[in-house]
Amino acid sequence: MAASTNDVLSWTNQDPRESQLFNTWGVLYRFATVVSSNGQSTTTLWRAVRANREDRVAKLEWASNGGLGRAVIGKNAVPMSDLVRPDPRYPGARVFNAPDGLQYRWRPSTNSPDIVLEDPAGNVVAFFRPTRPTRYQIGDVYGELHFLRNAGAGTITHPPMMDTVTVTSMLFRFCQAFGL
Repeated sequence: MAASTNDVLSWTNQDPRESQLFNTWGVLYRFATVVSSNGQSTTTLWRAVRANREDRVAKLEWASNGGLGRAVIGKNAVPMSDLVRPDPRYPGARVFNAPDGLQYRWRPSTNSPDIVLEDPAGNVVAFFRPTRPTRYQIGDVYGELHFLRNAGAGTITHPPMMDTVTVTSMLFRFCQAFGL
């Protein structure tokens, strides 16, 4: 599963709610979490659109107990649990409906430590690869998010799809880390 350099994003921080995804261009995505005075925790996903300019991609409002709450992606609000629904056909797999209207599945790879993203036809279109912690100027990297630009329908790197893949991979990692 090879990808060009620009299609691999290094992912900082073990806690995906407070992390950055970057490549040779710089930081492409940034998850920033704040806790309000009433204890409400909210994670915002920002996407770099050019130097010194970010757009908000998603806002994740965590449940009061720290679990899954509500996600606002663009103008759509959905329960976070809809973005990481357990797939009873595959142990450890999670499914979500993407902006293209199709269902995608994150699942552990059968032959590596990777977590693969499959399109409805079973093509691997992206994957998350855990790595040994490596220090970079931006922060310690704990994994890589690979986008396979030409796999499946070839739309995985288009902004609405790429944004959704980034949000769902973060939520998948969160669910794995906290046993949800």
